Amino acid sequence: MRIQAAMYGLILAAGATLAPATSEARTYVEVEVAPPAARVEVVPAARAGYVWAPGYYHWNGHAHVWHGGYWVHARPGYHWVADTWEPNGHHYRYVPGYWAR
Repeated sequence: MRIQAAMYGLILAAGATLAPATSEARTYVEVEVAPPAARVEVVPAARAGYVWAPGYYHWNGHAHVWHGGYWVHARPGYHWVADTWEPNGHHYRYVPGYWAR
């Protein structure tokens, strides 16, 4: 009985660590204030195994705040789609960066 309980515990723990890695849930932010024009960034020299994710403005609840570009681990067979703001009626919707095939 104790062995079965331990096995179930290990299976649940393994599932809990794997589930977040495969999740595709997204949260969207919509605001009435358009983001400023993107800042000009100097992209550092290429790094093997990484892709440059350009900077973008994020909403801190009161104003758009610049978040500088950063390196993300490359994923073979995918390309990085940068964070962006899309017009949505009289609002602007933030779409987080993501990997696409």
